[in-house]
Order: sequence, then structure tokens, then C-alpha cells
Amino acid sequence: MKNTLTFEGLITCRSNRDAILWTDPLNRREYHYKVDPDLVWHYGLVNGTRLQVAVEDNKINRILSICNRKPEEFNTRRTFASLTASSPEARFDFGSAEFRSLRIMDMFIPVGKGTRALIVSPPRAGKTVLLEELARGFARISPDLRVILLLIDERPEEVTHFKQNTMATVFHRTLDQDTAAQVALVNLLIDNIQTEVECGNDIVVLVDSLTRLTRSFNRDDNRSRGRTMTGGIGVGALEIPRKLFGMARMVPGHGSCTILATILTGTGSRMDDIIFQEFKGTGNCEIILDRELAEERIFPAINLRESGTRKEELLIAKEDYEAICVLRRKLVNSGKSSAIMALHSMMEKYTDNKMLLRTIAAEIP
Repeated sequence: MKNTLTFEGLITCRSNRDAILWTDPLNRREYHYKVDPDLVWHYGLVNGTRLQVAVEDNKINRILSICNRKPEEFNTRRTFASLTASSPEARFDFGSAEFRSLRIMDMFIPVGKGTRALIVSPPRAGKTVLLEELARGFARISPDLRVILLLIDERPEEVTHFKQNTMATVFHRTLDQDTAAQVALVNLLIDNIQTEVECGNDIVVLVDSLTRLTRSFNRDDNRSRGRTMTGGIGVGALEIPRKLFGMARMVPGHGSCTILATILTGTGSRMDDIIFQEFKGTGNCEIILDRELAEERIFPAINLRESGTRKEELLIAKEDYEAICVLRRKLVNSGKSSAIMALHSMMEKYTDNKMLLRTIAAEIP
């Protein structure tokens, strides 16, 4: 009797190479299978496509689904270039999240399907903890949502921690791995995002960090031809990192890609400053983490005055928006640390944001 297994992964297929299905992309130490070229041709498979297949005797027997679609529907998808992006309107509801950082974001820095958010952080300000809480928060409010964590040039123990403590799909290359492997993984993820959105799926990508990602592309830069900007960064090194960040979008009646990416400031590196300046203003949401709050051990170290979401009124219910504006004005005027401490007190008293906002709304004359 044949033993049939179900296997899911991403495919790499190039015209001059064998097509391979990976459970851990481009990692030959983990399970991977060759894909019959006839299957690739028959279904029009492209690089980065997510497949669920039946495996018999260590060979792929048939394709069960392509990006959660019936295999025969894959070729009917619209191309990414033909899709029209719009402002995010469907909010992820973190109002009753177990983490106060997410409840604070839910009111003052709302995240919707298609949000492109920068988490601007100095060293040791809590960005890694915030990413973990986001990964767990997304899994809680929408268990079927595909959440990807991209960790580039990361410490090996951090990769292990994310794998053990979140339900997200972790794409990673640690600091002891070569630059070419990091670059190849990012390019594969871009292709995967494209096919997921084309197939009408909603995905969330959490990136740590755009700074290290850009540094990797700078080391592997073949586009600049020796031309560099201030800080020693090649003129072409930012092309692919910006393309990845720009993949975030909401396509009405179709799919969406939401990206929240950390970026470093205050490291003392001129290159890091240039990278931050190049990405500043490219998102539609900014979460600013504050070194002074972190030094006072006040977490989440979010600077409410400087953080925010563009067109937040599209994401927040009309009856809540006025109450949030009133609360923001009070907190911003009280100082950074006092604002976060006041929110901690309010959240101890009210178990979800709706109750808190109703109370504030009742006090508005």
C-alpha cells in the first residue's frame, strides 16, 4: 500500500533549472521535492507560487491546490500589474487583544488590510517584542490569515524564538549565512506576495529589518556599477528593498498585502541614516518607538505624538473617531511617559477598547 502525504511549500522554477518545492525556501537541509516540468507547464506555475501537493513514494503525485485555489483556476488570475491599489479601509481589530501595545495601536495607529507601516526604532527600544506581539495578535483575530515573518541577517536565537512562540511562517537568513542566500530569499518572497495577491488572498508580512535587508543588497549590489551615495550605499542597493515594501496594497474586491517593517535609527551609522531617509514617507503608517521611554522601562515605547496612520478616518468607526481624537489630545499634552502610563491605567480598568471609548464618548459635551 502506497503512503500518501500532503505537503505545502513554495516553488522555485527557472527556465534553466529544475523546479523545486520547498517547505523552508531554498534550504536543502529541509524537506523539498522536484516538480515535474509537465506540471509546471500544464498549470502555468511561476516562481514563488504556494502549492499543496500529494506525495507518494517521495514523488509529487498531483497538485491539490495553488495559493488556496483549485489548480485549474490558477491561470485565470489577473496579473499583479493590472490590479488597482486603494487606501486601506478594512481594519484589523486589536481592540480586545491580550497585548496592550496592540490595543494602543488599535486606537491611535490603526492597521488595515493593505497598510504599509514603518516601525521606526532605535536599538533596544522593543521592536522585536512588538513584532512578536503583532504576529501573535494577527493569528488570534484571524486564524486563517497567512502571516509571514521575514528575518534577514538576524541572530540565530531570535529566529528560534519566533518559530517557537508564533504561528507565523518564518522566512529567515541568519547573520552567519552568506549574502547571496539572503538576497535570493527576499526575491522569492516578492514573487510569492505577487501570486498571493493575484489569487485574491490576504497576507501579512512582518519584516525585521529594512535596514539590515538593504545592507545585504548593498553588499551584493551589481546594479550600481561602482556609483555610491553618501554613507557608502550603492545607488541600486535600495531598488529591491523598496520594491518589497511597495508590495503592500489593498485591491478592492481582490486580495491584499499588509507589511509592517522595522527600520533602525540612532545607530550612529551614516548608512543607516540614509536608508531611513530613503524609506521615510513611503509608508501610509508610522509607529515611532522612543529611546527615552525605553530607557525609563516604559513599554510599549510608542511616541504617540509622532506616530499615526494616514487616512485613519477610513479605518475607524465614526462613533469612535471623535472619542479617540479627544483622548489623543489629552494624552499628547501630558508628555510621552505620562501618556503611556495613563493608557496602562485605563486598560487595566477596561478590558477592551470599545468600553473605554464609550465611556469617553459619554463625557464629551
